[in-house]
Amino acid sequence: MQKDLSNYRKSYEKSELVEKAISDNPMEVFQKWFYEVEASKGVDEANAMTISTIGLDGYPKNRVVLLKKYTFEGFIFYTNYTSEKGKAISANPNVCLSFFWPNLERQVIVKGRAEKIAENLSDGYFESRPDSSKLGAIVSNQSSVISSREVIENKLKELEKEYQNKDIKRPEYWGGYIVKPVSIEFWQGRPNRLHDRIRFEMQEDFNWKVERLAP
Repeated sequence: MQKDLSNYRKSYEKSELVEKAISDNPMEVFQKWFYEVEASKGVDEANAMTISTIGLDGYPKNRVVLLKKYTFEGFIFYTNYTSEKGKAISANPNVCLSFFWPNLERQVIVKGRAEKIAENLSDGYFESRPDSSKLGAIVSNQSSVISSREVIENKLKELEKEYQNKDIKRPEYWGGYIVKPVSIEFWQGRPNRLHDRIRFEMQEDFNWKVERLAP
């Protein structure tokens, strides 16, 4: 089986990225881009991002998670700490995040270190979730092998009865990570494949070095 995709073509012409027009702090650039993506209403989940980890088997693995908060310090998402990604982060906290917003012809690539956030912050976010999402976090031993979908569906029904009219507390094995960036690259599609690539790299004095990369 084969399919030739060599004739797929697109000309990128929607915007440009020049040094004189951007902040010297990459998180401010990210915020501007994120607002513009939200305002464009052309992406269902603007906060969807790919996180890449190095697994315990030595292979890199990508998966899509949802960004739940960003600050000057970094990018926060939530997951099961005992999942495949959680175990990978525990063994090697160096990760990569990437955002792709095709309607504006933009990518953002973040290299950084993932750290667990404070427990009270995870508690606060967990409490803000709908009860169905809280139970979903409890019912699933994420990344483990199960014999059928009915296993988790039946377990969910049991938990719904158990927690009826009761507070649902955050399990210890579930919570947030913050990815503190050491490098953030902004990619803007341009005509003739001469794309704009601006990279910010954290220096030892905690200031950002800005460089333009060849497309």
